[in-house]
Amino acid sequence: MAREKSGLTAAKDAKNDEFYTQFHDIQKEINAYIEFNPEVFKDKTILLPCDDPEWSNFTKFFAQNFEKFGIKKLISTSYAADSKPKNIPYQLTLFETESEEYDETITRSNGKIFTLTRDKNNSGKIDIDDLEWHYLKGDGDFRSQEVTKLRDEADFIITNPPFSLFREFLAWIMEANKQFLIIGNINCITYKEVFPLIKDNKAWLGNGMGRWISGFIVPEAYELYGTEARIDEDGNRIVATNNCLWLTNIEHGRRHLPLALMTMEDNIKFSKHKSIKGKPYARYDNYDAIDVPFTDAIPSDYTGVMGVPITFLDKYNPEQFEIIGLGNSRENFTPTKDYINPYKITKQGKKINGGAINCVLTLSTKEKPEGKVYYISDNSDFLIPPYARVLIRKKD
Repeated sequence: MAREKSGLTAAKDAKNDEFYTQFHDIQKEINAYIEFNPEVFKDKTILLPCDDPEWSNFTKFFAQNFEKFGIKKLISTSYAADSKPKNIPYQLTLFETESEEYDETITRSNGKIFTLTRDKNNSGKIDIDDLEWHYLKGDGDFRSQEVTKLRDEADFIITNPPFSLFREFLAWIMEANKQFLIIGNINCITYKEVFPLIKDNKAWLGNGMGRWISGFIVPEAYELYGTEARIDEDGNRIVATNNCLWLTNIEHGRRHLPLALMTMEDNIKFSKHKSIKGKPYARYDNYDAIDVPFTDAIPSDYTGVMGVPITFLDKYNPEQFEIIGLGNSRENFTPTKDYINPYKITKQGKKINGGAINCVLTLSTKEKPEGKVYYISDNSDFLIPPYARVLIRKKD
């Protein structure tokens, strides 16, 4: 979203998590799993935690497709209004106030649970009109014993989790060894809680990232950040983003499609990227690998280790490539060289401590970088760390 702080980043900073996924984005993503395995949800229990079912499209989508997917049970839980940020207005729905369950004394302090299992209204089909609900004993926090018990009952956990609690939410899912589909920031790939799961093939990217997710619905109180923010034809306030992804451990066909690539020679001859065409691939100064700054520039005939953008994982095929590490910390790769007395030079020319250069992949150049942040040390030329790289190697 240009260079402005995105709505989701601003929300994380402010601990504001009221971002509702659009129906068509959910439909588009779930269809990928249904196409790969039409019975993926058959006879299964799906939990949609942190979901505000009165407003959320996750509940609407799965309730609408309950019979089509052969779902056994659908459970949605919401977070109590009094436990949300104070600037989020509380708006009662007719669904709640016209129900016999409505209790004005606890409606703000308690979360709610919605379940769908049967044709309650005898219409001849099971759909959203058959949802049954009551108040939870607590506020609906996913970490509570009450919601954790629902987690343990479920086969799948699917939601757009609290943005500020992504790491904790994922750990909560993995603790129970459940199948899941959740939304996160693209940079979550580099989290120490996430990357090892991807490397070990215990989690992977869903069917789309970036603009595949067309935006999130936000409440009236939220500022519309970014140049792509808008109000849609239904009056919904939409924060668009190009920095989110679906993270999952549910199989889909796209992750098994081989990535079509050119040879190294053809890349150097014909690449559309100026940094590749007519030039040899750069090698890291502190690790035995080449730097490949674009996924479509991965050479098909190179058998050594390559550093590629983290967005490569959107096209990662585990049968085609092996993930070796991540060039952003010594926890994820081991540098072959240590820099002595390193300093970081800012764009303004200020010299500050540069110890971080010993923890990341680094490119070296004899020419002083102009208008860029770079590093210097007693035993190197000018150093430039590329943005986080995934280290991969082609499989035989």
